[in-house]
Amino acid sequence: MRSTDLSELAAFDAVARHRNFRRAGEERGVTASAISHAVGNLEARVGIRLLNRTTRSVSLTDAGAMLLAQLSPAFGEIGSALDALNQFRDTPFGKVRINAPNSVAPFVFRSVIGPLIAQNPGLQLEIVATDRLVDIVEEGFDAGIRRGESLRDGMTAVKIKPRLRFAVVGSTAYFEHHPLPKTPDDLRHHVCIRNIYPSGKPYAWEFSRAGKIIEFEPNGSLSLDDHELMVEAALSGVGLAYVWEERARPYIENGSLIECLASWSAPEDWLYLYYPTRKYLSAGLRAVIDALRV
Repeated sequence: MRSTDLSELAAFDAVARHRNFRRAGEERGVTASAISHAVGNLEARVGIRLLNRTTRSVSLTDAGAMLLAQLSPAFGEIGSALDALNQFRDTPFGKVRINAPNSVAPFVFRSVIGPLIAQNPGLQLEIVATDRLVDIVEEGFDAGIRRGESLRDGMTAVKIKPRLRFAVVGSTAYFEHHPLPKTPDDLRHHVCIRNIYPSGKPYAWEFSRAGKIIEFEPNGSLSLDDHELMVEAALSGVGLAYVWEERARPYIENGSLIECLASWSAPEDWLYLYYPTRKYLSAGLRAVIDALRV
């Protein structure tokens, strides 16, 4: 097989997985037009259309789906063979792309990145932090980090540090005019900042008592999808915020924020690093897992 044949097949494989020429180009380190040209050459050479293209979408033809089904295992084996060469190096080599929620990424990686890079100088670690729910396969990530309930089937999940809990906080200025809530039901008489996903969908505040989960849905006039903004809003006296305790801890310790309902605090959440079950585990990804796992 000519090297150009393998390059064209790799370009097709990338487009077929991402359903997007730009993302395929980013993965391959070339322009979208170069990817398009390579796939066009492949289709011309085999005499069969492999992709249906419109200005908005890319989809596989039946022939393209059959080719992808046979190519994916082959490229997986090639990747495994290349990664096996890491045993002849002192440390892992290559790029590892990780997706993580923006709200927890600082707590997950703050004490890990320095030692991980220092111990693995050949590792190229790329972390994309967003609270948007991401399809890690479609968007070309090696792994993602999420809370357990966000994981989908077909993924291998590894429990990682740290274990986080939510806290309800308000500023001293706010509590000069409002009593401290003693139960979650008291929150109905308070101004509460609504938590929303980037999609705009709200999510409830959760509390726990005697093993029972209690949900409270705030109906305040301010809705935010970023925990840092929620903390800033609480500091300004706008209302109560429901945020990761780690995010608010410096302000709780210096007295700028007051934590309430601590005895009703929701159970601590484990975070998981997850990756496709059928994906071969590169030495770089193994190094990341070893650095993060509990």
